[in-house]
Amino acid sequence: MKPKVKICCIQSKAEAQLAIDFGADALGLVGAMPSGPGIISDSQIRKIAKSISSSVAFFLLTGETQAAGIIAHHQRTQTHTIQMVDALTPGSYNRIRNALPTIKLVQVIHVCDAAVIHRAIEVSESVDALLLDSGNPNAAIKTLGGIQAKPTIRIGVEKL
Repeated sequence: MKPKVKICCIQSKAEAQLAIDFGADALGLVGAMPSGPGIISDSQIRKIAKSISSSVAFFLLTGETQAAGIIAHHQRTQTHTIQMVDALTPGSYNRIRNALPTIKLVQVIHVCDAAVIHRAIEVSESVDALLLDSGNPNAAIKTLGGIQAKPTIRIGVEKL
């Protein structure tokens, strides 16, 4: 089986096309976050996601933690997939699924300690995929992944 490749922090249509030309299966478009690289405006996310006719999936990376905020963020950007980079409030997954039944949901799990194993198992029932990432959601200014000084390897785990 060929692995799927997602390129994150896409900033422009030209970068998106370049990533596609080199074989990306998915592109990450970063919305407002408390910290981190690659943040672009919602209007830019929408332009990139709508401007390229391709079979690649466009991911909205959202820092929203409540269903209403996530749904509104998606409505402004119109991507294929929502990647939630922070823990959600209780009941959010069901509300998002009901409002956006055709949109794929990916939950980031920050690998901080062994407790994440239980969180990953619990959350896996509510999403289409998990993405294990760096970061510290408990820091004074949350770091929600992708902020390492050294290159890192990210592993997306999809349900089969």
